[in-house]
Amino acid sequence: MAKRALVSVSDKTGVVDFVRGLASEGWEIIATGGTQAMLEQAGVKTIGISQVTGFPEICDGRVKTLHPKVHGALLARRSNPDHLKALEENGIGFIDLVCVNLYPFRETIAKPDTTIEEAIEKIDIGGPSMLRSAAKNYESVTVVCDPADYLSVLDEIKQNGDTSLTTRLQLSAKAYTHTAQYDCSIAAYMRAQAGLNEKLFLEFDLRQSLRYGENPHQSAKFYSSVTPTSFSLASAQQLQGKEMSYNNIQDANAALNIVRDFAEPFCVALKHMNPCGAAQAETIEQAWQKAYEADKVSIYGGIVAVNRCLTEEIALAMKPIFLEIVMAPDFTPQALQILATKKNLRVLKVDMTPTDEPIDQYVSVNGGLLVQHLDTQVEQLSNQMCVTSCQPNDAQLRDLQFAWKIVKHVKSNAIVVAQNLQTKGVGAGQMNRVGSAEIALKQAADNAPCTSLVLASDGFLPFDDTVSLAAQYGVKAIVQPGGSIRDNDCINKANELNIPMLMTGVRHFKH
Repeated sequence: MAKRALVSVSDKTGVVDFVRGLASEGWEIIATGGTQAMLEQAGVKTIGISQVTGFPEICDGRVKTLHPKVHGALLARRSNPDHLKALEENGIGFIDLVCVNLYPFRETIAKPDTTIEEAIEKIDIGGPSMLRSAAKNYESVTVVCDPADYLSVLDEIKQNGDTSLTTRLQLSAKAYTHTAQYDCSIAAYMRAQAGLNEKLFLEFDLRQSLRYGENPHQSAKFYSSVTPTSFSLASAQQLQGKEMSYNNIQDANAALNIVRDFAEPFCVALKHMNPCGAAQAETIEQAWQKAYEADKVSIYGGIVAVNRCLTEEIALAMKPIFLEIVMAPDFTPQALQILATKKNLRVLKVDMTPTDEPIDQYVSVNGGLLVQHLDTQVEQLSNQMCVTSCQPNDAQLRDLQFAWKIVKHVKSNAIVVAQNLQTKGVGAGQMNRVGSAEIALKQAADNAPCTSLVLASDGFLPFDDTVSLAAQYGVKAIVQPGGSIRDNDCINKANELNIPMLMTGVRHFKH
């Protein structure tokens, strides 16, 4: 008896050639609705599903393959006499291959104007049932849900008359993965419609196995979201260089989150997930130069990201410097030629399209997962936030805004000292805030003579000691969230020292 294949696909890519190949090997083709019409039009002879079941497709096609003559044909164990007897008594023939992919549910709900009624009509019922039945009985049935597998399956059938048990097991696993992902998408959508949030469904694909994690004795993998997004390494294009490491990915991601906050030409150099130099300027070349000059020592072995096309001028300036990664939305051909001389340098082209969509951030803890929206909020500073009798001038307000954008990306306790849209000192991750201030201010003093520094703090100043210290190093304006029980002490000290102070009412801790 000829082998039989059941074909019912939503994504019809490559299916005509695949089915024509099966037919040329003597297989009978059973098909449903639109798939049958397309195959017949292409000259492939088929058997309609209703001819097999003896029952018409009903309810606008909602019911067509949910029938014992389909699932009995798929699920019967061919080594079990009782199963074979049941099929014979009920006039059921084997189905040896199922080629099915599912209604485009995910693509439908991705459209912003999709209604729940439209989404529900794209929930496949018969398709997942056939895939699961065929996958369960992989010892006898080949299940194909991915057009990318058509060629290899067909080649194997042409060479051996059927697929191998190993192939069928692998295809079974792929089918269960396909239905699991499909069900997760539906469950997440329907739960959102119902306002339920006690479950979290995540779907990530393996992008690469990493050589190791933070340290050589730790194993690691990099998984990417199935939903593309801007400012993401998961969708970045690596143009050259060594394979990205676990630490590279962490650092590069931190750099991209900083770049995200700037619309103006901007450059950041980053080390160990903290900016070591950052600058905003009228041109991207000027921004690079200022970022480099902000800390010529710490940039060694670091990461650089710019938010404009990286030019030949910047590439030439980078050439003598040891860098791990360079990222930009694009590169000029001349810049790529220059960077190519540094064969180990990782060069990444990253989509930096601005977006206002909220981005979830996941952090694993032992036995659990923390989820929050990524901190993409940027407060627009103004003199209305000033809590001192003296107010910042326009240049100081502009520098305060710059420093405020940077400090949110520095490990707390965080202090950033800046001047002329350039970081002059960065104090990160100290156990007390004045300790971070000391680091940032001393770095600024060592960097170059500064006459009009501004200081930004990611959290409130708990005492007026930071204000006093800032004044000793020439700080002329301060921005902080406020909210301490000693806010008045800081305000009074700032007034005493004639230092304008803004309080935003919003903190930006980064742990």
